[in-house]
Amino acid sequence: MTDTDPPTATPPAMANRFRGFLPVVVDVETGGFNSATDALLEIAAVTVDFDDSGELGIRESMSYHVTPFEGANIEPASLEVNGIDPHHPLRPAIAEHDALSRIFRAIRATVKDTGCKRAVLVGHNAHFDLGFLNAAIQRTGIKRSPFHPFSCFDTATLGGVAYGQTVLRRAAAAAGMEWDNDAAHSARYDTEQTARLFCHIVNRFRPVYESVPPVPQS
Repeated sequence: MTDTDPPTATPPAMANRFRGFLPVVVDVETGGFNSATDALLEIAAVTVDFDDSGELGIRESMSYHVTPFEGANIEPASLEVNGIDPHHPLRPAIAEHDALSRIFRAIRATVKDTGCKRAVLVGHNAHFDLGFLNAAIQRTGIKRSPFHPFSCFDTATLGGVAYGQTVLRRAAAAAGMEWDNDAAHSARYDTEQTARLFCHIVNRFRPVYESVPPVPQS
């Protein structure tokens, strides 16, 4: 490199940005609010990564309709909100174990590819999604979840800090994002919008993060 050549930028490594965790945005559509008794009806996950300029963006999206587990409770009020007919003959639903296995397989590959230790769930009111995810993991007997069992990043909190808005639609609007009311409350759309909001916030705070001296890991 000569004196006139621009410096070569090194893209930030995901493994060094979130203490070795890979943020994975998750949203679930359910048959109620009780993760122990109510059906998991849809699940979507979005992985994120940094581009060559150091900006965070969406990497991969995946979503599945889920067959209610045997004996699952389904509240009519929840179906009115999410518009799901869990017994529709043309609904391409698969078993919980299959849906989680497919998502976990993809996430493990991304964790390895990015040099991270494990995934951390990102969600809007994240403990709701993490509760349903953990309940499904327990029901299906899956032993190797890539997710941290209790830590999560909550975009409702982050949206309140960054934009003064805790409702997903309003935080998205404050971030300059488009919003489709007709598409909302599907797991895939809500997950991708939550992922975009998370990326907006991380990128907005990039100058603050990069100005802080690194802290040695214990």
